[in-house]
Amino acid sequence: MAKPGETGLTRIISASHNSFKGLSACWRNEAAFRQEVLLCLILVPLGLYLGNGGVEKSLLVGVCFLVLIVEILNSGIEAAIDRIGHEHHELSGLAKDLGSAAVFISLVLVALVWLLVLVG
Repeated sequence: MAKPGETGLTRIISASHNSFKGLSACWRNEAAFRQEVLLCLILVPLGLYLGNGGVEKSLLVGVCFLVLIVEILNSGIEAAIDRIGHEHHELSGLAKDLGSAAVFISLVLVALVWLLVLVG
């Protein structure tokens, strides 16, 4: 059963607006996201230039966007945890650490894919 509310083009416009609000909030509040965007501004054109064919270009560029996606999800987790409270709780710390680990693994993946594509 569909949720009540907006449908069709109105829903798409509203969802797009919410997405841009999220991107803007992440840019304003997360230094790591800004750093990763700047890294993507360098790596994406470089990946399009250095990749041989569509598959290599997709891999080199795709892993860059994956980092941004994971960083946004990590920021969402942190925001939800901070909403609950700032006092130390073992599970809150674990949630934040796991989000950070996901970002770290995505950055390792960038290095690994770029190394394998360009050297291999």
